[in-house]
Amino acid sequence: MTADTPEIRTVAVERDLPFAPEKIWRALTQPHLIEEWLMKTDFRPSVGEAFTFTAQWGAVEGKVLAIEPERSISYSWNAMGLESVVTWILTPTAGGTRLRMEQTGFRPSQDQAYHGAAAGWPRFFDGLERVLAGLD
Repeated sequence: MTADTPEIRTVAVERDLPFAPEKIWRALTQPHLIEEWLMKTDFRPSVGEAFTFTAQWGAVEGKVLAIEPERSISYSWNAMGLESVVTWILTPTAGGTRLRMEQTGFRPSQDQAYHGAAAGWPRFFDGLERVLAGLD
């Protein structure tokens, strides 16, 4: 990194889950399931598709950037001055799936957003696990 390039920070959360990648993929890409653990959305898992996540505090505008079905998905996550990218990576394991989420793009001046994401994503993961436990 050069001296005039600001440091970009990333929030990462990784968990080993006792669910097949196919099941987790459904919860990451189907709007009615996303709403149960993240936010209301009009998400469609297709590269180039724009979508919105909405919550009481406001909205996140996004666009699907890349998809490898049941393996990874990346989308932009733009809200309140933050322009970031969220990437989900699913890796099959003997007991289920290792799920990793990275949100990158936090500038040094976005300390509040960075710490909010660092605190919020583990709670979203908890909600995701509850949704997964209830799926057939």
